[in-house]
Amino acid sequence: MFPATPPLVQMDQVSFAYPGGRHILQQVDLSLNYKQRLGLIGPNGSGKTTLLHLLMGLHRPTAGNLLFKGQQVKSKKDLKELRKSIGLVFQDADDQLFSPTVIEDVAFGPLNLDKSPEQALEISNKTLEDLGLLDLANRVTHRLSGGEKKLVSLATVLSMEPEAMLLDEPTNNLDKDIRERLIDILNSLDIAYMIISHDWDFLNATCTGLALLDQGQVQASDIAYLHQHVRQHDR
Repeated sequence: MFPATPPLVQMDQVSFAYPGGRHILQQVDLSLNYKQRLGLIGPNGSGKTTLLHLLMGLHRPTAGNLLFKGQQVKSKKDLKELRKSIGLVFQDADDQLFSPTVIEDVAFGPLNLDKSPEQALEISNKTLEDLGLLDLANRVTHRLSGGEKKLVSLATVLSMEPEAMLLDEPTNNLDKDIRERLIDILNSLDIAYMIISHDWDFLNATCTGLALLDQGQVQASDIAYLHQHVRQHDR
């Protein structure tokens, strides 16, 4: 018997509280496996964004452990390895995009991973081409529409060739065409992802698993619950 492959990233009994504040997460066990497509739902203020930030090492647990490929994340080196493999798509694309042009934004990640300028440019052009965004390459980023910015922010993560992505409310303020395009892109990917969303139909179209965060804990993980809710919504 071969040993089971550990999850790509895992929370082991993780609790978290901001300094002087109430506990937002309490002894959370949650994992994202290779190529898994997981939706994360929960009431506003339940800690979903905080949970993603913990998975990226932007916050450190008050208690419990963050594991990456079965190893505890302790040092800056551990965090660097994790962030090479897992990318975060922020809820607000303007928090992600800061370079003058689209191609410079998309190339930033590969350059940060020690690719040469020539390699970074090649990767960036291919990423934009794969996403059908090559026509935006030389556009001024801050002049893009909201939907275009969202797709470019996705490209900035995918150009780093991650093993997983974390997406925070990716359909907020998207029109129908961009939303459908995002669904097609996600379904074409061969990597793991976790999506926070209140858009049940979007999760139903993109995810094969579901986790519910409420009162500081992951209380359920049942895709049938999602299908049932979508069916009720469609009646």
